[in-house]
Amino acid sequence: MTFISMRNSALGAALVLLAAAASAQTVVFQERFDGGLGQFSGSGSVYVSDASARLAGAFGSGKGAITSAPIDTTGVSRLSLTFSRSTSGLDLGEAGVASVSINGGAFTTLESTRSAFGPTTIALPEAAANQAQIRLRFAVSGSSGLESYTVDDIVLSGQRGDEPPPTGGGTLPPVSSVDADGPFATNAATNTGPARAGWVVHPATLGANGLKHPVFIWGPGAGTGPSNYDFHLRRIASHGFIVYSETSTSSGSEMKAAIDWLIAENGRPASPYYQKIDTARIAAGGHSRGSVGTFAIASDPRLKTTIHVAGGSFDGQGSRNLRKPAAYICGSEDTTATPNCRNDYTATTTPVFFTVITGATHINAAREGLPAIVAWLRWHLADETDRRASFLAPGGAFTTGKWVSQQKNW
Repeated sequence: MTFISMRNSALGAALVLLAAAASAQTVVFQERFDGGLGQFSGSGSVYVSDASARLAGAFGSGKGAITSAPIDTTGVSRLSLTFSRSTSGLDLGEAGVASVSINGGAFTTLESTRSAFGPTTIALPEAAANQAQIRLRFAVSGSSGLESYTVDDIVLSGQRGDEPPPTGGGTLPPVSSVDADGPFATNAATNTGPARAGWVVHPATLGANGLKHPVFIWGPGAGTGPSNYDFHLRRIASHGFIVYSETSTSSGSEMKAAIDWLIAENGRPASPYYQKIDTARIAAGGHSRGSVGTFAIASDPRLKTTIHVAGGSFDGQGSRNLRKPAAYICGSEDTTATPNCRNDYTATTTPVFFTVITGATHINAAREGLPAIVAWLRWHLADETDRRASFLAPGGAFTTGKWVSQQKNW
């Protein structure tokens, strides 16, 4: 039996397809489970909640599995499958399995994992290209209902015709550089938010062509406020994000309140943000104390990722709240925060990227790290999966030169 619990969220699938078509990369299929199983059918113990599908084990028959509707890949080559997955409680010999069937043939395993957490990208066999019908399947082989394999954010993409490799794409208009303003003019509203103490910097024209904007909550460093980060906030907003900032606390309570407020504004007809926000794409980050506050709220299930700039925790336990991928951006000349960042990186068990920028200090790490912040947000909030290599591959944009980087748990 399949059990479904649906979560209200605007998917904007049509926008994804339009943006992808404008770039070299074509999204062939996408499912985020915002409205149940969507384009998948389930068998056995399958539960949908929090925009993910949890496949539970069972003794004998009844093991959870989901299979996609037929997918047409005619005219599309170099297919790759990106999705997030996690496993829980699987014993030796058990696994969560992703597989593909081509034109009704047997399912071929793409990945079989007993222990995994976070996003992955897998190249499909060449035989899957230019076919009238392929199907994707995700299944678990656990023998107990306490054992599970959870998947979400499933995207199948490829190249159409003889187009060159992609250089962007996703849910936002593509850009040629993350070290420059994006295509949106920006406006700033001050003395706003739940306590009228925050800034919201956003694209001047909200919701153009049906766009729903991702959200980034930014925590300033101690002794500063949003005005000290005007350049940063406008740069990020120019790439299509709605950016909220308020004087930081170490508890991050103001960040959680900001998320609550923005979601409420998205549903309030008189609000300028009414139905203009993608409430399923929210991230938080901060500089120094703002990073500490971000650690404090990192377990909030509404967050897709967190960014921590020159703000390692003092007790080395900051990462204990992390549930989603995180980026640590620190400076080589910062003798206070960077050692703490290293301790947090060592303790982190979720997917994490850690870079120490050569020559950067505690104060200018946020400015020096701004290109990485923009690129990270475009990857994690705007489906630009090609940016993964910039952070995780040798020779990537943020793994060479002044970026002395490490990564783990991917």
